[in-house]
Amino acid sequence: MKFRLLLQGFDTAECAYFLIPSRKCALDYKRLAVEKETLRQNKSRDPKVIELGGIEFLFHPYGSSSGYPFIISNQDYKISFGEFNHPAFFVKFKSLALWQQGVFSLHNQFIQWAERLGFEQQRPESLSRVDFTFDYGVDEIDFDEDHFVSRSKKDTRYRKDHTLQTLQFGKDEIVLRVYDKIAEIEEKSHKEWFYDLWNTEPEQKVWRIEWQVRKAILKRFGIHNLQDLQDGVGDILRYLSCEHETLREPNSDSNRSRWPLHPLWEDLQKQIESFCAQGLYRSIDTDSLLDERLLRIAISIHGYLKMVAAIECIQRRRSMISDEDALKRLYRKMKLIHDPLTWKVDVEKRIEKIRLGQW
Repeated sequence: MKFRLLLQGFDTAECAYFLIPSRKCALDYKRLAVEKETLRQNKSRDPKVIELGGIEFLFHPYGSSSGYPFIISNQDYKISFGEFNHPAFFVKFKSLALWQQGVFSLHNQFIQWAERLGFEQQRPESLSRVDFTFDYGVDEIDFDEDHFVSRSKKDTRYRKDHTLQTLQFGKDEIVLRVYDKIAEIEEKSHKEWFYDLWNTEPEQKVWRIEWQVRKAILKRFGIHNLQDLQDGVGDILRYLSCEHETLREPNSDSNRSRWPLHPLWEDLQKQIESFCAQGLYRSIDTDSLLDERLLRIAISIHGYLKMVAAIECIQRRRSMISDEDALKRLYRKMKLIHDPLTWKVDVEKRIEKIRLGQW
């Protein structure tokens, strides 16, 4: 199998923006509501061209499924927003704009546009989804789903005319798709401009390796906003390409994880080595860990409360008591053994243990 990397980068990015209006905010929500209702009453399926902040957009006659009442779009962005939504703006960067201008340039342009409208950034933006893509020119595909070692429990294969077109692994937070990009362009997206980016002839075969990663996984690697993405994209891509999925060449070993890496995957990992990274294997959120510990403690206490309730029912010959009554009974028992001085000393000891990493 002969191959050559043609293109790599972000094909999708979705971001929430925490913007608050200043006294000079020029966004007229009431006027937009009237415009939207007029379009709806006219049963118009076509959006209306409007100008906001010095830029023209298509104003759509519907809101988003996530509860934003207004949607505008142009060649660079799809923007969902609302006066009472938090965060106030949710932005999807368009594919062509990402390849032409880059996600960081688009972000800066969006912030400048929002400032012209009279908004101020309350806190850094929050990434919700990023698609990492690697496009390879290939002669023939010599693998299928059985050649992958994946942590995902679900995989899917799509074929047309008995010819493999797409392999998909996982769903929700991490999805890997390996697919015939030429077929996808011809049958679905019609993004013929990729041919210019690839600098190839239309008849050449191009296969895309694409990871779709959502917020929970980005957060695990300390990627909360676009600056984090710039600094740590290599960390998450190394995890995805080395641990979450690998493409292997079969041999006689019954354990697929011991099969040698496919040359295509070796090249992919080599390309990823050039990405910026901070050396993170995971980003540890201390507050989240403490919350998780509290939850485990609560589960244990809840189990003991059931025993307290059972004892109370037998002693007082009652059929049932509530969890609140059981907690009161337990608290009364605890007061009999409570010593303020011992409590203070023991709590301080535990505080120090937590600070020193003894969970």
